[in-house]
Amino acid sequence: MDRFETLRVFVRVVESGSFSKAARDLGIGQPTVSKTVAALEARLGVQLLTRTSRMLKMTPAGQDYFESARHVLDALAAAEERATSGQVTASGLVRVASSPAFARMFVVPRLAEFRTRNPGVSIELDVAGGQVDLVGRGVDVAIRIGRLADSSLTARRIGTMRMMTVASAGYLRERGVPDAPADLFGHDTIGYVFHGETMGWGFKTAEGELTVDPSGFFRTNDAEHLRGAVLAGLGIAHSGSWLFSDALATGDAVRILAEYAPDPFPIHAVTASGRRMPARVRLFVDFLAEVCASVAELRP
Repeated sequence: MDRFETLRVFVRVVESGSFSKAARDLGIGQPTVSKTVAALEARLGVQLLTRTSRMLKMTPAGQDYFESARHVLDALAAAEERATSGQVTASGLVRVASSPAFARMFVVPRLAEFRTRNPGVSIELDVAGGQVDLVGRGVDVAIRIGRLADSSLTARRIGTMRMMTVASAGYLRERGVPDAPADLFGHDTIGYVFHGETMGWGFKTAEGELTVDPSGFFRTNDAEHLRGAVLAGLGIAHSGSWLFSDALATGDAVRILAEYAPDPFPIHAVTASGRRMPARVRLFVDFLAEVCASVAELRP
């Protein structure tokens, strides 16, 4: 196996986290994958991966080699793309990370359209909660909602999340409608947990910005369950308006305190910096921007 193919095998093993998955993705046998990585380590004289029965983990040397290998493969892909520009269509796998609710509501329903336009491209969707390590997980593009703190990423703004305070119609009939953010202290509030911390609710008032800390009996780190709790009448939530757009239309959910809504948050498609974006990834980012532009609650 030549060196470029060896690089492809090693990179796919790291990205998939499994020799068997890498073999399946590459269309070769698992013994071939294992022998290729072992031969690579022998040639380099260093251990690149530590293996247990449950997981693979890169050594420091493996991390450095992995990043360099991806740069080499990206450069080769870019050269081939330039050489064949206008002659072939984009192809290959795009690994995408997204929150579960956003992927279910907006990405997955439109994938058939993307496939029709780009039949050579396949999608692997990672919906693990929280922000993922793009390089460590082998993710090509992640959908991030909110202001970005990591300057090591390349980001393209694709949409906007508008915050909304919302409750079920039944809850408001029973408990009354708060007239101002300060009235929330007398209500059941449903908290959203991010990285172990319950997020405060921001409001804009005549006196300035006000933060309310939700303190009801239920909180969750999953948007789908926050939505379910609201519709079950457990209390009031403060969330992206897109999460309740259908429930608002049917009257199952009611928006409150609209005049105190905070400034909207950006939605970005982010990729690792320092890497040339392959055509297949660029096409998928363009597709994500189209999806957001087509949904009133997500438009930039």
